[in-house]
Amino acid sequence: MSFTYAIGDIHGSLRQLCALLARCEQHAAGRPMTFVFLGDYIDRGPDSSGTIRHLLDLQSRLQHRVIALKGNHEDEALAVIDGASRPDHWLAEGGVATLRSYGIASARDLPREHVAWMRSLPLSYDDGRRFFVHAGVNPERPLAAQDGHDLIWIREPFLSARRDYGRLVVHGHTPIKTGTPDLRSNRLNIDTGAVYGGALTAAVFSHAQIAPLSFLQAS
Repeated sequence: MSFTYAIGDIHGSLRQLCALLARCEQHAAGRPMTFVFLGDYIDRGPDSSGTIRHLLDLQSRLQHRVIALKGNHEDEALAVIDGASRPDHWLAEGGVATLRSYGIASARDLPREHVAWMRSLPLSYDDGRRFFVHAGVNPERPLAAQDGHDLIWIREPFLSARRDYGRLVVHGHTPIKTGTPDLRSNRLNIDTGAVYGGALTAAVFSHAQIAPLSFLQAS
């Protein structure tokens, strides 16, 4: 049996990330592992730079078994770098913490390797049973015709929709105040607010069933 571990919004919470990855490796007990990260690696938390370095190292070691998706915070940082957005909003939404972690004064001073990595991140991943994405999907569109902006920004009407998408949509983006993953018939939210004092959550999947087998957390 192999396992897929989907991990929610990290936001620079490197300590929790390292602890959670160790729990995943312990759970796998030597069996094949795939990691799917749902985006928002930077901003708000204390170590955005260390988080990206850690993910780059993990991808280097595990290659195709690490899928990292783009979140709205990576998208915002790139928009600032490209001059498509003023920095004020990004800084207010956690960008200040990111600059501090790198020891720089501007998003344009971010390391080229890290910027190139953020640009390369896909917006979704479909394993045939689950559709992994940062924020969610537009319920009015088929999964194959989603708008990129919705995939990293949407909340409503997605969160209230009961539509069967033919996949379980696994997402983050909207922090759950209770700290408990929110599993519905058509979607699963695993953003349990790690940067707000909650746990960082991994949903454990196998090919044997669509729903998660269990959840692992690190706080």
